Amino acid sequence: MKRLISIAVSVIILSIIYSKIDLRGLAEIFRNSDRFWMPVSLGLVIPITMFTAWRLQQLVPQGTGFGFGEANRLILAASVLNMVLPSKMGDIAKAYFIRERGYLSGSLSLSLVVFEKSCDLLSLLLWCVFGLLLYPQKDPLFWTMTVGVVAGLAVGLSILGSRQFADIFFRFSRKIAPNKISDKLQKLQVSWGEMHDYFWSDKRQLIKIAVTSIFIWFLHLLQIWFFILALKAWAPFLASLALSPLAILAGLLPLTFAGVGTRDAALVIFYEPYFDATVAAALGLLCTARYFLPAIGGLPFLGQYLTAVKKMKKAEP
Repeated sequence: MKRLISIAVSVIILSIIYSKIDLRGLAEIFRNSDRFWMPVSLGLVIPITMFTAWRLQQLVPQGTGFGFGEANRLILAASVLNMVLPSKMGDIAKAYFIRERGYLSGSLSLSLVVFEKSCDLLSLLLWCVFGLLLYPQKDPLFWTMTVGVVAGLAVGLSILGSRQFADIFFRFSRKIAPNKISDKLQKLQVSWGEMHDYFWSDKRQLIKIAVTSIFIWFLHLLQIWFFILALKAWAPFLASLALSPLAILAGLLPLTFAGVGTRDAALVIFYEPYFDATVAAALGLLCTARYFLPAIGGLPFLGQYLTAVKKMKKAEP
């Protein structure tokens, strides 16, 4: 039901956006797109996926036999599952599969995935802070975003860096959350504590993963700027580096399907000083393709991971 509601919200937002733009002009933009930058920008999905897989391989302890190829297959298959299952179940299935294959035991596999996604979110927030420093319009929207992003980054870094702060945060969250969510938070608290003990034991490895995560998100933002060039539009690179992470963050709000709608609306609003809504809508379609292309690439590997998902669901109380 939640997935149907999110799809409906996405459709409503897109309907509003497309009712205000020239659809023929949108098609014309793609017909006249740059023949060099379009394949280059879309092809950037490949190195992004490979760097993400390499990071996952580095997170798994050495000597377990977890190879680069296995990491790539897991990342691609999880992309498929995240498109069709609610609540990022693809990432949870990834943790379950790592455990079932014997690479890690117990809840450490879940801890690994929690840490991986935490690095992603904190890296994105870090780029958002950079974007806010360069944001051209210091209006009420700017200050609202600034407070939210800085607060989120500060809390996230505190949870990641301090075991005591993390325990306080989870205890408080469990008190105000419904019973069903509170039970999940309790499991997450246990996994988080195990993750904290494991990853903080090797600070050199921790720094390597953090730097890699920041670089991966730089590639994501670079790809969006390449999309702009592919559409034969223009925005200064630094301006795009400032605006695109804010649009991606808007797409992470749990309101729509895969961020479709909220991310598109944010692109229209943020890039208004540089190009019109029709170009921004085309940019939104390309940004959505960033998520569909890895999912398509993961289809050949989906069968073996579906078995893991079925076992995982049966194991749930």
